[in-house]
Amino acid sequence: MDLTITAILLGIVEGLTEFIPVSSTGHLMLASVLFGYDARTWAVFNVVIQLGAILAVVVLYWRTFWAVAMGLLRLEPLAVRFVVNLLVAFIPAVVLGLLFKDQIDLLLESPKVVAWALIAGGVAILAIERSAKPGEYVGLGQLPVRQALGVGFLQCLAMIPGVSRSGATIMGALAMGIERRTAAEFSFFLAIPTMLGATVLELWDYRHDLAAGTGAVGWGEIAVGFVVAFVVALAVIRLFVSYISRSGFAPFAWYRIAAGALAVFLLYR
Repeated sequence: MDLTITAILLGIVEGLTEFIPVSSTGHLMLASVLFGYDARTWAVFNVVIQLGAILAVVVLYWRTFWAVAMGLLRLEPLAVRFVVNLLVAFIPAVVLGLLFKDQIDLLLESPKVVAWALIAGGVAILAIERSAKPGEYVGLGQLPVRQALGVGFLQCLAMIPGVSRSGATIMGALAMGIERRTAAEFSFFLAIPTMLGATVLELWDYRHDLAAGTGAVGWGEIAVGFVVAFVVALAVIRLFVSYISRSGFAPFAWYRIAAGALAVFLLYR
């Protein structure tokens, strides 16, 4: 398949799946099997284009970030708590990600792990949907620090490909009594430092190949995937927030179970 076409298809997959609880990493891995390309060759691409999706959060919530920045200059409590909560939630991923990077990289080479994680995650979503009793909508700056830390630790479950970073954080937040929209926005905001860190680490690991231009996937393909992921994610975030504000997560759970079951069938036949 042409490299540019592959880049466009993967950008669409990333933009569609980064912020909904179905696992973007898992889908990109399964796409490697479906599209017939070498996932290792596209490893840097898959990480960097996530920044395109993250940029969509910055664009859509720029007023929130601007208000926080201005509030920090005046040392407003809500603005300070916003940043503290974000940092507290980010720290577990930094520590565990660095400690277990080699093991995580090994998991990223196993589509079978993705398939089973999709199914397990779908079952978990259905269970949480039935039992969770979230409260009223509040901003990130109004959440207790202990809840922010809890969400941060739950985000680390997404180091297992197929679990879904957004799924782990959103559903974990719901289980702790956080309202749906608050949980989703917290997940969006937390994605910014988390994915920036992951991208910097990946670029550092592959810095020599990128500088020499010896990789099969170049900056041109990365740029295409980045732009496509950004545009698609803009639409997905708007629709997702609107949907979950009035409906539940069950459709995503059943999709995960169906996709995981199909993947299991194809991978084990």
